[in-house]
Parts: sequence; C-alpha cells; structure tokens
Amino acid sequence: MAPVWDLDPVLVVIPWGGLAIRYYGLIFSIVFLGGFLLFYWQTLRGGGTVDQAYAVILPGFIGLVLGARLGHVFFYNFEYFSQNPGQIIRIWQGGLTSHGAAVGLALALWYYAHRQKLNFLIVSDRFVFSAALGAGLVRLGNFLNSEIVGKVTDAFWAIRFPLYDQLPPELTPPRYPSQLVESAMGLSILGLLIMFDRLLGGNRRPKGVLSALFLVLYFTGRFLVEFLKERQGPTDDLFLSRGQLLSLPAVAMGLILAWVCLKRPTVTAVNTPSQNPNANESIKGFGRSKSKALGKRRRK
Repeated sequence: MAPVWDLDPVLVVIPWGGLAIRYYGLIFSIVFLGGFLLFYWQTLRGGGTVDQAYAVILPGFIGLVLGARLGHVFFYNFEYFSQNPGQIIRIWQGGLTSHGAAVGLALALWYYAHRQKLNFLIVSDRFVFSAALGAGLVRLGNFLNSEIVGKVTDAFWAIRFPLYDQLPPELTPPRYPSQLVESAMGLSILGLLIMFDRLLGGNRRPKGVLSALFLVLYFTGRFLVEFLKERQGPTDDLFLSRGQLLSLPAVAMGLILAWVCLKRPTVTAVNTPSQNPNANESIKGFGRSKSKALGKRRRK
C-alpha cells in the first residue's frame, strides 16, 4: 500500500486571536529571506551597494504576490473571478501561480533596474538564484499543504493524499508526488546556476547568460513535470495543460537570450563606476577589497 500523507497544514494556532500559522506561510517566509540573501550576495559581489540590495525588497514583494495572484485569476480561473471580483484579494484562501509570479517579478526587476540606473539583464542574472530557491521551496510548501498533487498512478513511489481527495486513507488513490519532483528540480537548478556562475567567471560572466539558463532549465522542467500533475483550473480539450502552454514562451525567450549572449560573450555582469560611484564605501566589510581589485582591473 502506498504511503499516506495527511499532515495538518496548520503548524500552530496562536491562542490570542486564533491566528493560524501554516507550514506554507513558514516556507514562504524562508523563501523571501533566503531569496533576499542570495540577491544581497550577488549585488555586493558585483560591486553594488547595500542600499541597492535592500531597494529590491518592496518592488520584489509586490511583484511576486500581485503577479502570482493575478496569474491565477487570468490564467486559470478568470470566469469565476470575473463574476466574483471581491474574491481576488482573498490570497489567504489560496490561488497563486508560478507563471504569474515570474511575470510580476520580471516587471518588478525592470522597475528596480530603471530606478537604480542598472542594466536589466545584470539585475535579472543576480536574481535567478533567488528564483530557483523559491521554485524549489514553494513546491515543498505545496506538498505540506497536500495541494498541486500528481495524477493517479500505481507507480512504486506514489503517495496517497486523503486531505486532497477528501477520502479515508484506505480509499484514497495513490498519486505521483509531483510537488517533490518539482521541488527537487528547483533546488537542482539553483545548484547548476552556482556551478555555471563559477565556470563562466563569476562577475565576469556574459551579461544575461544566467537568466537564459534559468528560463530554459526551469520552464523545460516545468513543462515535463506537468505530465505528472493533475490539471489545475479549467480542463482544456488539449493534449497540453495550461501550465505547459504558458511554459513554452518562456523556454523560447531563454533560447533567444542564450543565442544573443553567445554572440556578445565579452559583456560583463559587474557594475560600471558610473552606475555605482560609491560602491567601495557602501560595501565595507562585505567584499570591500574585492571591489577595489575589480576597480583596478577596469582602469587598466
């Protein structure tokens, strides 16, 4: 018999006010903090300032939440929300999509880059580490919530989700643990990004190359994992799911960007002095000597 996963999604209920803290909320907080620390590392290593690193928090958070929610509204359940617009703001009831989050974050990073007078591709290259971490951990949160489940199967690694199927454990059909597959995929992509970052020279990597790599790897993987998942939202009379159709443009964008990067491999991912005239003073203990060394190399 396949193992049963029926963990209560609520971690703890605070007695005062009856506030429920869910595992998903805890995971989301870890994603936000870990994602910021990765972007902080990339920004300072590339000659950016502490203020530039912190400036991404507000637009990034707004873009993530708003994009993920509106993606669910428009991509997966527009008919319902068009008739019940008041439900759109009820994010705590669930309904966030990774494709919408990707669009929202892209717009937020474009705004951030414009405000900070930085190149958008440099900023997106710094952010893909955070995106990969989020892609991996959010799906772990979905597993803890018994949601975004896989299709029914008799595979040896199947798991039963009675909270999802609303059936007694012994009557619950075994399903692919697609959340764990996608979580492992996201964390593996994070490892590959770190490896390729080193192989391509760190801050001297071609501009946009890590963004292209992330788009191709993540959305190709997402396309393949969708074959294991139950379809979300309306059922389309198509061989491909809604998630697969939304992944194809992202893969194409990644391939085009990779081709452009290979044509211009000498462009670096380091801030220019005009973009960040006070980088050395702002970084202080976080890689100050490395920033000076990079500045000397640029003046040669």
